[in-house]
Amino acid sequence: MADISSTKPKLDLKDRVIVVTGGAKGIGKVYSTRLAEAGARVVIADIDGEANETLAKAINGAGGQALPRATDVSSPESTQAMADAAAKAFGRIDGLVNNASLMSVLARRSWFEIPVEEWDRVMAVNLRGIFLCCRAVYPQMKKQGGGKIINISSSRVWEGTPNRLHYTTSKAGVVGLTRALAREVGDDNITVNSISPGFTLSETQVANSSNAYVANKAMALANKSLKRDQVPDDLVGALLFLLSDMSNYITGQTINIDGGHMMH
Repeated sequence: MADISSTKPKLDLKDRVIVVTGGAKGIGKVYSTRLAEAGARVVIADIDGEANETLAKAINGAGGQALPRATDVSSPESTQAMADAAAKAFGRIDGLVNNASLMSVLARRSWFEIPVEEWDRVMAVNLRGIFLCCRAVYPQMKKQGGGKIINISSSRVWEGTPNRLHYTTSKAGVVGLTRALAREVGDDNITVNSISPGFTLSETQVANSSNAYVANKAMALANKSLKRDQVPDDLVGALLFLLSDMSNYITGQTINIDGGHMMH
């Protein structure tokens, strides 16, 4: 009897070249580290050049492969330079994780009190940044015959969480961008998917959070199926899956990861 699947895909990222925007700090730091541990060659594309260098040194020192590349995702020139550097260093770009965003530094306040300049900056980083990074890596992915794009949204979009309207709006835009782009690049064998994390206790989140979460922690946990805090490593499994050949026939989808709070 012939095999049902002739491809026999594996959860294997060895030597895959993966770009992680915002990849030097917070959740992005965990993404970069775990991808390197899985054998991927990681391009750390954070705006903080010093943090990029520090993490790359640690990954390379542990036997992994990492290329630090300071990147402002809101800049067409900077994102293109990042993609060019990745292709020059490694010869290909297999995956792009659009993780960079503005959130933990944003004050929680009424929508009517959000400065217009802050609204525009959030959209420039959280939404235009994804567009620019996708556009920068697309020619290389098309040339080599395919690739994987993972956009990071937020579970806030399923709940309509208030008091950071610009952030929630930008992350809802990520879902729409993911769906539409998946249809446009499918013929190029490029998949585009999204992950929507719940409130995650990353290093940057803990450092920048107010006491609001602590005060409401019992209520937050009560609304989850899995009653514990979410940490960055809770997101890694879905990320590795979507970047591997195991997900080759999945595109345009959003996986919600929040411990069973929002049933999306």
